[in-house]
Amino acid sequence: MSKATRATQALEKAGIAFTLHSYAYDPNAERVGLQAAEAIGEAPERVLKTLMARVDGKPVCVIVPSDREVSMKKLAAAFGGKSAEMMKPSDAERLTGYKVGGISPFGQMRKVPTAIEQQSLAHERVYMNGGQRGLQVRLAPGDAQVVLDALVAPVIA
Repeated sequence: MSKATRATQALEKAGIAFTLHSYAYDPNAERVGLQAAEAIGEAPERVLKTLMARVDGKPVCVIVPSDREVSMKKLAAAFGGKSAEMMKPSDAERLTGYKVGGISPFGQMRKVPTAIEQQSLAHERVYMNGGQRGLQVRLAPGDAQVVLDALVAPVIA
């Protein structure tokens, strides 16, 4: 497994301190984020999943704890929209340039507005996808918020 991905390169270029953590990715896992948390031995609330959605038809990225679900109503409100829906996996892959299960908020092909669940910033360090299946980056959530220029909002159900 290559440790150099667009995500890790974007973090390095931004001068963000992070560590890499590999794990055995299970393509058959019902919930990829929870499988990642278990595989690296971390609490699910510190292993964040990256989801792609649309608010009023426009693409957005949303980052939430792996054991939680996104509230579409709260997500739409966070971006000042009326409605939100999850993006189809094929559309998410095309937009980000990453495969589902390996979608990172860092180094996506096209920058889109991003929201991070506000509870996630309470942790000293969190894990986010490193740009490929089975690779997580561990970093300060505030650093992620800054480099992504992400809004912090309550977006979980």
